[in-house]
Amino acid sequence: MSVRVGVLGATGAVGQRLIQLLEPHPDFEIAALTASESSAGRTYRDAAEWRVDSPIPGDVADVTVGATDPESVPDDVDLLFSSLPSNVGERVEPAFAEAGHVVSSNSSNARLADDVPLVIPEVNHGHLDLIEVQRDERGWDGALVKNPNCSTITMVPTLAALDRFGLEKVTVSTLQAVSGAGYSGVTSTEIIDNVLPHIGGEEEKLETESRKLLGEFDGAEVEWHGMDVAASCNRVPTLDGHLENVWTETEESVAANEAEDALRETPGLDLHSSPERLIRVFEDPNRPQPRLDRNIDGGQGIAVGPVQETTDGLQYDCLAHNTIRGAAGASVLNGELLLQEGWV
Repeated sequence: MSVRVGVLGATGAVGQRLIQLLEPHPDFEIAALTASESSAGRTYRDAAEWRVDSPIPGDVADVTVGATDPESVPDDVDLLFSSLPSNVGERVEPAFAEAGHVVSSNSSNARLADDVPLVIPEVNHGHLDLIEVQRDERGWDGALVKNPNCSTITMVPTLAALDRFGLEKVTVSTLQAVSGAGYSGVTSTEIIDNVLPHIGGEEEKLETESRKLLGEFDGAEVEWHGMDVAASCNRVPTLDGHLENVWTETEESVAANEAEDALRETPGLDLHSSPERLIRVFEDPNRPQPRLDRNIDGGQGIAVGPVQETTDGLQYDCLAHNTIRGAAGASVLNGELLLQEGWV
């Protein structure tokens, strides 16, 4: 029997990806869509300027969009996927959790809150137990769970694989696709024939979320990983797929082939959307490339190029689809984990 779910912020870029992933999902049934006041009361077909690379699913097109408040969502919709702007999510996501809904959110608000699980299922699924702390502290019947930023999701699975060697320092430079800024986030005159060498807030997200994700949960709190992370984030004129150049320093000396073996051995989870092997390592030094590799494993895989030894450690490139693995698909994976673990 399918779980009835809803999408908060259904008309935006990530909301549309969520609908594309959820509509054919074997475990979820879309039962509620919400958006801004200007969209509420309209059919989804009329409210959404659909831009995803497939038609609007027929079962969703004629659904009436509701307002983004708990009174507009039926009580029997247990699980909500949120792609709200962070300033809106900060205000309304706790209200949905207090009303008894479990919220799997892609929004950036509250990711670093002490009692909010920040989860990549294949990396730190045990952090989901922080929900017990959250419910005790806030008195909620529901819950709020976050997935990290798209650039963080691209890199952290690779760091998790290498942490067996004792990560001490990570430096990353990102080349991030324009879709990460939303439909109107970057104008054509800004990005065509150009690179924007700063993305507001991205460096801080990479530097903090990575440490929380790789931290240790002791049943009461997450002790962040002690590694040092330094990031430089850049917007480049690709449509989808964040490519990142990563340098690591570890306690142990690591050969390139040892690191590649560790990356290849990273398993997926027994979840519908998780790849059998999370990380694919290429031998070709010209890979990964956004156009060639962003859709591996349905956009849920992480692509890594050959690892190189440096004077201080290792260097490699990694790539993920920023609106699937890095956003909507990450929220869906967390929803699958919530269902599997009995939180929904």
